[in-house]
Amino acid sequence: MGKMISTKDLRAWYGKHEVLHGISATFEANCVTAIIGPSGCGKSTFVRCINRMHETQPDAKWEGTIRIGEEEIKSVDEVTVRQSVGMVFQRPNPFPTMSIYENVALGPILSRMKSKSELPDHVESCLRRAALWDEVKDRLKFSATSLSGGQQQRLCIARALAMEPEILLMDEPASALDPNATLRVEELIDELKASYTIIIVTHNMQQASRIAENTAFFLNGNLIEYDLTDKMFTQPTRKETEDYITGRFG
Repeated sequence: MGKMISTKDLRAWYGKHEVLHGISATFEANCVTAIIGPSGCGKSTFVRCINRMHETQPDAKWEGTIRIGEEEIKSVDEVTVRQSVGMVFQRPNPFPTMSIYENVALGPILSRMKSKSELPDHVESCLRRAALWDEVKDRLKFSATSLSGGQQQRLCIARALAMEPEILLMDEPASALDPNATLRVEELIDELKASYTIIIVTHNMQQASRIAENTAFFLNGNLIEYDLTDKMFTQPTRKETEDYITGRFG
């Protein structure tokens, strides 16, 4: 099952440039929350802080509190955090020199999560949950790059699921895909929320309205508004939110 995520006064920097200005929010377990806002507003930095990827970049740091369930992530080593917080990026990024099977199996092998005898069933289970098994079950030894873009993105989701996370962070996961592949990914997100807490960064407000129960609007490194998606898209409380949603800027 997914876990609740909460942040308190989360600030983040690249060098001396502060890109997040004290974000405090709670993200419900087993829900899809969309983060919307114009380019450069801090959306991607925010999700990268949650799985401690932000601090891996030169001169990047963050301060404040991030909790997954009751646990403060600064008290846990980065590898453990990233096992419980899966990440899917904008462009599909399967390991190009590895087969479809190896892409999913690698994480559990390296972390010794699964024995060799458990791996085939685990890989199949992850590919099934990523709605990919029927398309690849006869091609598991093929290179991951032999797949279409949409299939590669679902493979990356299967790879994230292989680590048995509680949370899935998705940074524009469908922006490089065609409409049909986008629909498959959106349907998959809707199925996965029963087992995971999902945060999706998206520029596509129609996508946010289709798949997210809650939506957070970021602007210039600040959380401007955070509410039920239906309410935010029909009755936003802040003028900045209304201006963005109606296309006056962004």
